[in-house]
Amino acid sequence: MKMNALVPFFVILRPAVVLAAALLPCVVSSASAQDQAAIERGKYLYTAAGCEGCHTDTKNKGEKLAGGRALVTPFGTYYGPNITPDKEHGIGNWTDAQFIRALRDGISPSGEHYFPVFPYTSFSKMTDRDMLDIKAYLFAQPAVARADTPHDIKFPFGFRFTMIGWKLLFLDKGPMQPDTAHDEQWNRGAYLVRALTHCGECHTERNILGAVRKDRELGGSPVGPEGRSVPNVTPGGRNVSQWSEEEIAELLSSGLTPDGDSVANGMDEVVANTGKLTENDRMAIAVFLKSLPPVQLPPRAPN
Repeated sequence: MKMNALVPFFVILRPAVVLAAALLPCVVSSASAQDQAAIERGKYLYTAAGCEGCHTDTKNKGEKLAGGRALVTPFGTYYGPNITPDKEHGIGNWTDAQFIRALRDGISPSGEHYFPVFPYTSFSKMTDRDMLDIKAYLFAQPAVARADTPHDIKFPFGFRFTMIGWKLLFLDKGPMQPDTAHDEQWNRGAYLVRALTHCGECHTERNILGAVRKDRELGGSPVGPEGRSVPNVTPGGRNVSQWSEEEIAELLSSGLTPDGDSVANGMDEVVANTGKLTENDRMAIAVFLKSLPPVQLPPRAPN
């Protein structure tokens, strides 16, 4: 083709090229804005979920989300893994699908089954979008090249393949569906308690296999995290039965009980996160807790 024959073609093409060049900054800007919005939403969800508390070894001045925090349980000592975007030691190579699979199914990118000390039994109920927004926030954090600390688990609980049967028995996979018998506020509270903030992981008694007892949901446990007693937060408990929804929401904000006492024994860490929730979300949690059927646990001898 001769050069002069190409001139009409370029004359026709040029407006399209100019238009594409003009629109490109807008497209990039829009994508950047969407990414930033996801990161901001993810930060809120990450805070509500308390990710930093389990994945940062604050006791030994560890770097944020680099893992190493010890959690002592009757089955042994587990150490929170590195969830920074480091590609070798963290989650920097994880795809969206792998991240969702970890939270929904409790399975790592390599196919290993996670132990339920990682509360995927609750996180499984989250929506895909909330999971990916959390991922967006995590990937916006500094990468830390710290290898995970191996778990110290008692025999025979350290075999990951046993989790296959455990999940068949106890994993109620999500995402969580709204209950049409209740309003939007109640459903928001249910989602926060049962999925995102995973309150039942601490406030529910476990069976001999380490699974939460669904028939005693949020009814408290004499042996919670670090072996500490955890109170009943259903209307069957002394506190929730006496406190108003507004008083429960205030505790989640300030850590102060209606009689002027302060929360402790791990709940102070929780309040550091719930205090950053919106007032509407704290009230939704309170409404949900007050609506639960009361759980009455049999009296126990002092441990």
